[in-house]
Amino acid sequence: MPAVKRYPSRALLLTEPPRAGLDVAALAAAWPLLAAARRGDGHPVLVLPGLMTGDPATMVLRTALRALGHNVSGWSLGINRGPTGRVVDTLRAQLERLHRTSRRRVSLVGWSLGGLYAQELARAAPGSVRGLVTLGTPVVRSAPWLRTASGIVDGGTRLLRGAAALPRPWAERGSLRVPATSVYTRADGIVHWSSCRYEVRSRRENVEVRGSHLGLAYNPAVLWLLADRLGMAEGAWTPFRPPLGLSLLFPRRR
Repeated sequence: MPAVKRYPSRALLLTEPPRAGLDVAALAAAWPLLAAARRGDGHPVLVLPGLMTGDPATMVLRTALRALGHNVSGWSLGINRGPTGRVVDTLRAQLERLHRTSRRRVSLVGWSLGGLYAQELARAAPGSVRGLVTLGTPVVRSAPWLRTASGIVDGGTRLLRGAAALPRPWAERGSLRVPATSVYTRADGIVHWSSCRYEVRSRRENVEVRGSHLGLAYNPAVLWLLADRLGMAEGAWTPFRPPLGLSLLFPRRR
């Protein structure tokens, strides 16, 4: 495992918006290819957005997955402003409702902060979760920025009345016991890529793509990978292998 770094470069941060535009353009060009991606089996898929975004930001991703036969739901909680008590309680209830009504385990897809939510839902209710895929998410639980965020809130309680009510990192007890895929890009200008890699072990993998953080939900390589991971039969997990014709979209480094 590489050392986890705190922040990406300023150049990557400043160029995130135009590079995300390139990801959208690449998706428009590659859209017909997605028709050949692996089909879904109709089990429920819950998609969780990143910080300060909501369901509109994942609409293209969810539309593509529905077209491939996946039973996809957005989170339906408006703008993601952090793991407030309402968010945590509603997501727990939503996961259990999808599991109960479908009588099938739920796949979780989380973009950035949404990926942290997906991880904690899987820790809390592994019997309800089929697997998860995170996009540009700092999956290393002790990532420096996460510790720093806690410290800021703790220090704020001495300086700002009511600071204790600010959203805190959401951490469930227990290990991650479901198949998990972390998708990352070394050109991420929001979250340093080194914090987006699991320690490789059984049913856990890291897949690198080319692109930006803001464009991950529009990246054709990401959509192909999601179709492949979500389309696997339950209990038949195998590591991701890109098709030969799309190998350029997936750097060989792991």
